[in-house]
Parts: sequence; structure tokens; C-alpha cells
Amino acid sequence: MTEQAPVALAVAPNGGRRVKADHPAIPLAPAELAETAARCLEAGAAMIHVHVRDRDGNHLLDAHAYAAALAAIRGAVGDRLVAQITSEALGVYAPAEQIAVVKAVRPEAVSLALRELCPTAAEEPAFADFLLWLKGAGVAPQIIVYSAEEFARLNALIRRGLVPWADPPVLFVLGRYTAGQTSRPADLLPFLAPGLRRPAHWMTCAFGRFEAGCAAAAALLGGHVRVGFENNLWLPDGSVAPDNAASLAAVAEALARLGVAAADADALRAAWRTLLTD
Repeated sequence: MTEQAPVALAVAPNGGRRVKADHPAIPLAPAELAETAARCLEAGAAMIHVHVRDRDGNHLLDAHAYAAALAAIRGAVGDRLVAQITSEALGVYAPAEQIAVVKAVRPEAVSLALRELCPTAAEEPAFADFLLWLKGAGVAPQIIVYSAEEFARLNALIRRGLVPWADPPVLFVLGRYTAGQTSRPADLLPFLAPGLRRPAHWMTCAFGRFEAGCAAAAALLGGHVRVGFENNLWLPDGSVAPDNAASLAAVAEALARLGVAAADADALRAAWRTLLTD
């Protein structure tokens, strides 16, 4: 019997949309992100997925804002969490602006939505050049896909040599465009359908109150999981979570009952390094 491999838990504590009116524990300022990072590390996180905001709480891609947030997080947890920034456009930024911010920040890791940075064939050359820059800079990418069709397109880009890794880390988003943005474990199945390549390192995120169930399904099928207030405010019992750490702890505890241990940041880095180093 093969032992279940440890699963990396990532926390996405704020996203680009929710504000204090949605939940008072949404962390927006650098100090709040640092405190959240420390509490989520204690709850079992290996990675924090970072969004920053402007003074009015609006989504922001800005190198100085990222520098302040990342410095605060590092001050709180050192290198015990992988600090991943988002390049999300949220309808505000063009691909060239997204790329410029990532290059200015040079983070440890970044998430890249295929549909934003390379929506059509016209953007493919710039996207390929950006991925080559990431490889040279040692920035770990995680490519976000929202559907099996998008994943198939990513695989086609890999086969055509436009992606400088044979098997980059991938994030599968479950149920983003379903009614009420409520994901269910079955939403994972199209990404794992026969005929589609199974990435060596894949992670899921899910929307709504079945987040923990989606996380359990992903973990048992060999994936890793991202949870937090960006996508969900509820605990498995249907109550509102007091903070991100409680959401992450609930998932970690559920996985532990299934015999799944949580991987730490060094294990996550090692797994990505294996895939991203020739």
C-alpha cells in the first residue's frame, strides 16, 4: 500500500475583491497580512498567496506595495512560507502591465492566469518571452486554468515549445463561473479526465461552503490545496470562519483525519525546483 504523500496547503487570505465590510478579518494592510501569515503558518500553511490594495481598498498591482507586504510577511515568518504574489488583472490591468510589475518585484513565486496573460494567439510571443524571463530570474510560476479546455490549451503551448518547462505547476480553479460561485468536488473531474496530461504538481482552489470537501477530494487524488477568504468565508459546518487561520486549520484537520499530512514550505520549494530546473 502506497503511503499518501504530504499535501501543501496554501492560504489566499484576501483576493482582490473582498473588503472589511465582507468580513472584518480580511487582511489588507502589510501588518495584517503579516499577522495572517504567522497564524496560518501555525495552522499548517506552506504558502501565502498575496494580493495588495490601494488606499481605498481596491485591487492593485504595484511594486512598492508588494515590497512592503512581502517585507512584513518575511519579518513575521522568515522563509517558513512560500510568498507568492498574484499577477491578476481583475479587469484593470493589461498583460504588459501585469508582466512589468512581476519583473519589478522579482518575487519568489507568482500565479499567472492563462486567460489573462495569453488570451489569444496574438499574446503568445510576449507570454513565451515572459516565461523565459521567469525561468532565468528563478521565479516559480503557477499557471492558473479555469477549465479543462484552458488546461488543454496550456498543454498545447507546452508541446509547441512556448513554455520553457515540460511540466510547470498548475492551479485548477473549481466552479468559478457556477451559480453563486459554489464549487463542488465533482468540479475537479474534468481537469483529470482521460486524455489530459496529469501535472506532477497541481493545486486546486474552490469557491463557497464546500471548499473543505473540494480540498479533501484534491488531496486524495494527488493534488495540493489553496483555501482562504479570497474564495470562501465559511467553515465546513456552515458557520462563518473567524479568520483565515481557522479556515486553513479546518482543512488541515480534515486531511489529517484522512491520513494526509501537511507539507512545509521547504518541501513545496523542493517539489517545484524539481520541475522548474533543467
